[in-house]
Amino acid sequence: MATLARLTHWKQLFPRGPGDFVLQLGIWLGFLLIYQVARGVADRGADEAFANGQMLIDAERSLTGLIEIDIQRLVIGAGDGLVQLVNWTYWNSQFTVIGLALVWVYFARNDNFLRLRNTLLLANVLGLIGFMAMPTAPPRLFPELGFIDTLASASGINHGSGIIELASNQFAAMPSLHSADALILAIMLVPLVRNPLTKLAWALWPAWVWFTVMATGNHYWIDIAAGVALAGVAVSLMVYVERRLSHREDVLESATAN
Repeated sequence: MATLARLTHWKQLFPRGPGDFVLQLGIWLGFLLIYQVARGVADRGADEAFANGQMLIDAERSLTGLIEIDIQRLVIGAGDGLVQLVNWTYWNSQFTVIGLALVWVYFARNDNFLRLRNTLLLANVLGLIGFMAMPTAPPRLFPELGFIDTLASASGINHGSGIIELASNQFAAMPSLHSADALILAIMLVPLVRNPLTKLAWALWPAWVWFTVMATGNHYWIDIAAGVALAGVAVSLMVYVERRLSHREDVLESATAN
């Protein structure tokens, strides 16, 4: 009886049972593996990527100037603490923060889990298409213009480190998935959390991530704008699909009742 009670308690810890949790974990980890491999395959060489990067630089010069350089000077001038903070945010804002957010939603707000997971998956698949369509060298690969790779200059881990170099695509700058994913998290989590300070933190999270990807030399502001648009498309598509599925269920229920 004691063993049965412990087993029942263990199962109750999982909203849909431990089997579903393992399934969701496998889906997410499997997607990350496939995504990283596909992202690396999408690297078609440097010439096109540098040409596209130069095109974005020219566009920004005509519109706003290279504000990313000003942001980098501000961060570096503020001292090593801020540099390390933006570096940490860049490395962790996607896999670590997203992973923890998914786990929290799964256990605490399970009815919203699939919506969040599917929106993130959709955004990243669309982003991968963008990388293949427009490989783009990020600002840090144009040091002659004044851009600085803070990850290389102030961190023990950078894009040339071991497995990161093997799994990453140096030219996956357009659109910024860091920016898209951060906005999706904010859109989904702000209504779900209850603490006012936590709501504020999630509401400000996208702006902080946008700041850090420019401060580290990994994205142009145009990449961020594209990421914001990508997030809007992904969220809108998921809302549309959910409404269509809900309408279909209503029609089936009505037909069954009649």
